[in-house]
Amino acid sequence: MYKIAMLLLTVAVLSSCAKDTAPEISEETTNTTTDANARVSAAAATVNFSGYTWQIRQQGLSAPGPNYWSSNNVWVDSNGWLHLKISRDAATGLWYCAEVISNQTFGYGTYLWEVEGAVDKLDRNIVLGLFNYKSGDNGHHEIDIEFARWGNDAWHNYNYTVYPATGSGSVSQTNELKLNGTYTTHTFTRNSTSVSYKGYHGFTTSEANAFFPWTTPAGYNVSTLALPIHMNLWLFSGQAPANGAEVEIIIHSFRFIPA
Repeated sequence: MYKIAMLLLTVAVLSSCAKDTAPEISEETTNTTTDANARVSAAAATVNFSGYTWQIRQQGLSAPGPNYWSSNNVWVDSNGWLHLKISRDAATGLWYCAEVISNQTFGYGTYLWEVEGAVDKLDRNIVLGLFNYKSGDNGHHEIDIEFARWGNDAWHNYNYTVYPATGSGSVSQTNELKLNGTYTTHTFTRNSTSVSYKGYHGFTTSEANAFFPWTTPAGYNVSTLALPIHMNLWLFSGQAPANGAEVEIIIHSFRFIPA
C-alpha cells in the first residue's frame, strides 16, 4: 500500500492527473470527539488496543497521498474499540488522516479484524487499509486488505494485494463489496508459501457468512518475515472526499492466531 501510494504520487506529479491504471494498483485535523478513556496526548503518541501497543502517526504532509496525519484522529473508547477518523480543520480547510502501527511484529498465522462501518460505501477518495508492511522496503514484504475505489467510482472497492519478498511484481485481486450491514470480519492467513484471504458478513468466521476467498498463486515469493501491522484511513492522492464529508471507522478488535 505504501509502495503504491508512492508510485501514484510520482505519477501524479508527472502527469497532474488521477490514477488511470487497473484498480489492483493501490496505497491533522482537530477532532472534537471525546471519550473519557481515550484521547491520546501528542507526547505519548501511542494507544493500547486489543492487547497490543500501537504507535500513532502524527506528522506533516507525507505519503500515502500525500496527506496530513494527526493523533487526534485516533482513539480507543470505553468499550476498548479503536476509532480511525478523517476530519477537516474548519480554520485551515486542511484534511487530516489516521494511522496506527503495532510495536509488535507478527509472522505465520491468521490476522483477523472486526470492523464497524459502511466500508462498501466509502467515498471514492477514501482508503481504509489493514496490512502487514516492512517500512522502507518499497515493493516488498507487504500484505494488504484495502477498501478503496482509488478515485474512480467505476472501480471495485475491495482489494487484496501481496508484494514479494524479493524481485518485483505484486499479485492482487479485487471485488465489488456489497454488505448486509455495517459489521464485517476480514482475515488473511500467512505461511511460508502463501497468503490466503477471506471476509465475513458480521462478527463471525462462519463459512455461511464468508465472501471473496482468494489465495496467492502457487510458487509466488511471499514474505517470510515477521512484520508490524498497520491500520490507516487516508485520502487517495490527498484529495478531499468528493462528498465533502468526514468519515470514521471503528475497529472492534484485532486478533492474531499463531500458526
